[in-house]
Amino acid sequence: MPPEADPAATGSRQQDWMRSFVADLLRHEGALVEAVAPDGLEVLAPPEVQRVLGIAELSRFAFGAGAPPGFQRVGMEGDWLDRFGRLLGPRGRRVRRILAAPPRMPGDPERMLGHELVLDNATYRLLGVAPAWTRYLIFDFRASAVSDDKRDFVLRVAVNLATGSVPDAVVAAIAGAADAPADDAAPPADVELPATWDRARLAGLLARAVPARIDLALAPFVRGMRRRLERDQDRLHVYHNDLYRQAALRALALAPDDPRREREERRMAAIEREYRAKLDDLSRQYATRVAIEWIQTMELVMPVHRFAVQIRRRKADRTIRLDWNPVARRLEPPACESTASTEKPRLVCDGALHLVVPAALGPCPGCGRSYCRACHPDRCPKCGALEPRRRVEPRAG
Repeated sequence: MPPEADPAATGSRQQDWMRSFVADLLRHEGALVEAVAPDGLEVLAPPEVQRVLGIAELSRFAFGAGAPPGFQRVGMEGDWLDRFGRLLGPRGRRVRRILAAPPRMPGDPERMLGHELVLDNATYRLLGVAPAWTRYLIFDFRASAVSDDKRDFVLRVAVNLATGSVPDAVVAAIAGAADAPADDAAPPADVELPATWDRARLAGLLARAVPARIDLALAPFVRGMRRRLERDQDRLHVYHNDLYRQAALRALALAPDDPRREREERRMAAIEREYRAKLDDLSRQYATRVAIEWIQTMELVMPVHRFAVQIRRRKADRTIRLDWNPVARRLEPPACESTASTEKPRLVCDGALHLVVPAALGPCPGCGRSYCRACHPDRCPKCGALEPRRRVEPRAG
C-alpha cells in the first residue's frame, strides 16, 4: 500500500487544478477571466453562463479553505461540479490520445519481473520481451461519500486492453503526458492494436476494481469519522451509565417490597432502552453512503515493451503478458483476476491457473474449503454459500 499523501499538499494541488479548470472552462464559454489575489478569479460572465452556473454578471471566486469578503468559495465539495457539468454538457466525455513514447528499453527485464511478479505457490519463466503497442482506457469518476460529513473526490481507474492489468502506479506516472495535447504521431500501419472489450467485460472489471480503490482514497476520512463515532459513543456511555448507576443505588437502598424500588427499576430499564436507541441513532448518523458518477473516458494509445511470461503450477502452465511502460519506466503488475487489486503477493489456483491475492483463494466461511474466487465468483462450489458482494451505487451522469 502506498504511503499516504500529505493532506496539505494534496489540498493545494486540488485548489490549483480547480482554479485552472474553472478559468479555462469560463474562457472557452466566452467569459472574461482575470486572476486576482489571493489565488482567486474575477469573472465577467455572458448571460448563458450566468444562467447555467447561477452567478452574477461580475463574480469573484476563491479556491482556498476560506473565502475573502465578496468572494464565492469554489471547491470539489458542494454543487459546483454539478454546475460545471451542466455547462460542459456532453463535451469532453470521451477523449483519444496517441502518445509517442521515447524508444527506451527495459534495463534488466529479469530483475523488473522479479520485483513485480511475486508468486507464493508457483514458478515463472521469462520467455521474451518484444516491442508492441497498447491501448489504455482511463476512466475518471466523481465519488461522493456522505455520513456525518461529506467528502467529494475524483477517482481514476485504468485498464490495459492488451494485458488486462489495472496499473494504478503507471497511470499516475503518465498522467501528465496523458492529459497533455495529442501528439501528431500515429501507430505504424502494420501495428495491430488490442480490440475493444465488450461492455459487460469492462463493467465487470470496474465493479471489482472501484470499491477497493475508493476504500483507499477514503481511508483518512473514515479514520476521522471513526474517532468522532468513538468519542460520541463514549460520551453516551458515560452519561447513561451515570444515570443507571444512580437509579441502581437508589433501588438498592429501598426494601424489596417498597413500591419506590419498582419505580427505580423501571427507570433503569428505560435508561437502558434509551441508551441502545441512541447507539442505533449514532450508527445511522455515521453510516457512510458512497455515490459514484462517471465523468470521462480517455483512450491512450502508446508503444510499450511486452513481456511474455510462463506461469507453472505443478504440471500445468500458462502464458501471460505484461507491459513495460517507457514513460513511467515501470513494469505493470498483473491484476488479481478476482479483485483487480495490484497488491502482492499472488497465488495461482489449481484450476485455470488464475493469479489472485491470497484472500481470493481463502476458505469458504460456510464449509471451510478453500476455492478460487476467479473460477467461482458467485458461490462456493462445495456448499453453495454465496460470496458477499460490495454494492456500488451508480449516479446517472
